[in-house]
Amino acid sequence: MTSLLIVTDAWLPQVNGVVRSIESTMTELRKMGIRVEVLSPQDFRTIPCPTYPEIRLSLTYRGAVQRRIVELGCEHLHIATEGTLGLLAGSAARRMKLPYTTSYHTRFPEYVEARWPIWVGWLHAWFRRFHNFSSGCMVATETLRQDLSARGYRNLMIWSRGVDADIFRPMETSGFPGDLPRPIFLNVGRVAVEKNISAFLDLDLPGSKVVVGDGPHLEALRTAYPEVLFTGHKTGEDLAAFYAGADVFVFPSLTDTFGLVLLEALACGLPVAAFPVMGPRDVIADSGTGVLSEDLRQAALDARDIPRETCRAWAVKHSWTACTRQFLENAVTAQSKFRA
Repeated sequence: MTSLLIVTDAWLPQVNGVVRSIESTMTELRKMGIRVEVLSPQDFRTIPCPTYPEIRLSLTYRGAVQRRIVELGCEHLHIATEGTLGLLAGSAARRMKLPYTTSYHTRFPEYVEARWPIWVGWLHAWFRRFHNFSSGCMVATETLRQDLSARGYRNLMIWSRGVDADIFRPMETSGFPGDLPRPIFLNVGRVAVEKNISAFLDLDLPGSKVVVGDGPHLEALRTAYPEVLFTGHKTGEDLAAFYAGADVFVFPSLTDTFGLVLLEALACGLPVAAFPVMGPRDVIADSGTGVLSEDLRQAALDARDIPRETCRAWAVKHSWTACTRQFLENAVTAQSKFRA
């Protein structure tokens, strides 16, 4: 395979796991000599998504998307999201009789259910139809594969996630104020209702709690928890300094399919406390790098005893190069299946 087109509704300047996964995969694909093109909301007029203005919805139609697919002339089409652009790209590909793959990055049915009283089964029926049209649907973990398979999703393929261990690493410096009481319990990610951050902030823990990230729920949480340090969005070395300077990474989400921030924290030597659910269960597994428990407070307290070297050693095994090879193999397999 020499060229590949990725269609995504989630793209810069958004900062989330989907965008970071696509960016990292593109970087590795280009190192392998593959031409990679992106079709995103930056190519069209957009409107903000209701209740989530950071997400932009493309205002276009199937014919325009089809023309762009033809103009870019790539060998394989991968549709990364189920938004307006992804739906139109899938429709165009079927009309053109092109093989394509999709990926199930985000548990949108559960996210929508957290905001509106909509039955999650109906939402999965709609998502299942979208993904089952493809020649392969890529998922991050075996737990997610089993969950979706039980719901009737087909052609599921594992595409794991990685971490840049050069950026995310143990550091002597810290992003925290020097007088911040210890131990420091940290959460990093999009500040939104579905991330269940309140479950972390409600815990009776010693020391300090810090939340790094932006999102639609940020101001509400700042008002409700004035004792918590909210830093806003951080990236790269600045973000790594927060991971490296904390004592425990607390991940209260119940809906993430993977959780790239888990690997970032571990790569910086930071142990994890989380619920025993999809994402943490797959990333942490039996590595000894975190404590998974329904009692999140006790997990956070117990995680302080985990050696930081253990966390780092586990994280560096998860390279983006290996994940990208897996992605590429999935694309080749899907094309072969389509032509058979």
